[in-house]
Amino acid sequence: MLRNDLQARIEAKSPEQRFMRILEQEFEFAPRVAQVILEEAQTRLLGKPGDLIRAGQTRVLLVRSEAGHGRALREIETVEVTWTIDAGAEDEQIRQRHGRRALRQVRIQRLLLEALEQGAVATQEDLARVLNVSLRTIKRDCAALRARGIYLPTRGNLHGIGRGQTHKAQIIGRWLRGETYDQIALHTHHRPVSIQRYIQTFVRVVKLHRQGFSENEIGLLLQLSPALVREYLAVYRQHDTPDCRERLQDQLRRLDASSAAKRGA
Repeated sequence: MLRNDLQARIEAKSPEQRFMRILEQEFEFAPRVAQVILEEAQTRLLGKPGDLIRAGQTRVLLVRSEAGHGRALREIETVEVTWTIDAGAEDEQIRQRHGRRALRQVRIQRLLLEALEQGAVATQEDLARVLNVSLRTIKRDCAALRARGIYLPTRGNLHGIGRGQTHKAQIIGRWLRGETYDQIALHTHHRPVSIQRYIQTFVRVVKLHRQGFSENEIGLLLQLSPALVREYLAVYRQHDTPDCRERLQDQLRRLDASSAAKRGA
């Protein structure tokens, strides 16, 4: 009996049970319905990033992010990752608004972040190969991005000078400091719809963090890498000013109102 009680207490603290409590308490689903939602979410969302390949994506072998320097390439552990070379309409809109060079620079940022989120790190040579451009072109693009204060987690940067902020974190920081979607899009060459998606994810991370979820639990529930969750929470802590707090609180109220409307429907 005591063993059963202990097991029940352990299970009650699991991410799955906390997720079900949110469904039951905040969305007022019956326990049986919450269980079905949990199982469906696990089936559809918790596979490895490389399990499914969409149009415009490819699989590549990259060096594992924990691998150090100084060893022969054949001795370095690699990992297979899924890269989004062409995001379809999203990329086409960037090309039409800002040109081919801006599109290539957006793709560089996306590829590097996708690699990092899947436990890998890319070199500039890797980028040149998949984007079908010269190494000189990639080096020029990377220099231009760094000049704008954008951190690029290439293999050299990640193991050399240490990690800075990715473009997602910088976009969120701009938004917290009061820039509009259009102003952010102008400076970063990202579509307003992508910017909105980053911010909505950031707000959800903050909400779960305030509810007491750990970084790993947040990553599990929102399907984000632990590194990205940590980065979002770092941005949250760095912008602890009255104006930033009010801007964030407004988005949290909107998120709560949207959840309430869905429950009412």
